[in-house]
Amino acid sequence: MGTVLVVAEAQPRHAGNMPALAPISYELLGAARRLGGDDVVAVLSGTEVRPLAGELAAHGAAQVYVADDPALADYVAETYLPVVEQAICHAQPSLVLLGQTANGRELAARLAFRLGCGLVTDCTRLAVNAGTLVMTKPVHGGSAIAEYVAEAPAALQMATLRPRAFEPAGRVGAKPAAIVGLEVPAAVVAQAAERTRVIETVRQVSSGPRLKDARIVVAGGRGVGSAADWHLVAELAAALGGAVGATRAVTDAGWAPPSLQVGLTGATVTPDLYVAVGISGAVQHIAGCAGARTIVAINRDPNANIFKHARFGVVADYRQVLPALARRIAELRGD
Repeated sequence: MGTVLVVAEAQPRHAGNMPALAPISYELLGAARRLGGDDVVAVLSGTEVRPLAGELAAHGAAQVYVADDPALADYVAETYLPVVEQAICHAQPSLVLLGQTANGRELAARLAFRLGCGLVTDCTRLAVNAGTLVMTKPVHGGSAIAEYVAEAPAALQMATLRPRAFEPAGRVGAKPAAIVGLEVPAAVVAQAAERTRVIETVRQVSSGPRLKDARIVVAGGRGVGSAADWHLVAELAAALGGAVGATRAVTDAGWAPPSLQVGLTGATVTPDLYVAVGISGAVQHIAGCAGARTIVAINRDPNANIFKHARFGVVADYRQVLPALARRIAELRGD
């Protein structure tokens, strides 16, 4: 197919840390290279992100559009949108790829409307069949897989890719970056300031991996019973070096913060291992964890729906299973 444009993302900046690309950027480049070969371009917006153009080029971008502006320090759709539009106008791609992230989801929907093109979100596979792009995604809470194609040959198609569903791009060598600088129109910045203002940025500090980035997630549901036993879920997550997740029932009850919610109205995670403790397997929750490579379910109810989605299942009281499992893991690690 023709040119593939990747909308890269930078990691959120913390005090003193160096600018870095978000993991989804490498996954987008990997998918784009498999589709477009050497005809891959990228666009990146933010502040102090120009040095990252070389990193994008080293992982397969033949050309990199960069908007490096203090006005882009905080993500605001109104300021980021015209940057990506400019890159699309310059590159004239046949396909635009964004991450199925908080920023990517918003940008993709707005771009598709403005450009009058189709959009398929949360894709887990892309393939070209007889010259037609086939976009695959889970539907109905992960209980079915759907394939989408454009109704007619389109000049531009757009898709968002589920994080960790695609192999990241490897380095192609230290090739020089063809950098094209883009600017945010002053009028757009002024208009955005009137409509949207970032008042405060709150960053959650955790001793373990972030939920969305974790390769291992231990999640608890209503079956845990009470806040008094929630520590067993956290202790197993710590033993495995993973993150803690929760169902909406748990966060609504106040046993865990809303930031740990996995599901249709929470986070979508794609870890290598997802341990579901006391989770019934409602479709709303499965929508958030169906992309896990391996699901292990621990539940006293042998008829719980979660077992239909699990590769391994343990029908037992989690109060007996979790402490024993955590101890065994500690023994194997020599702790």
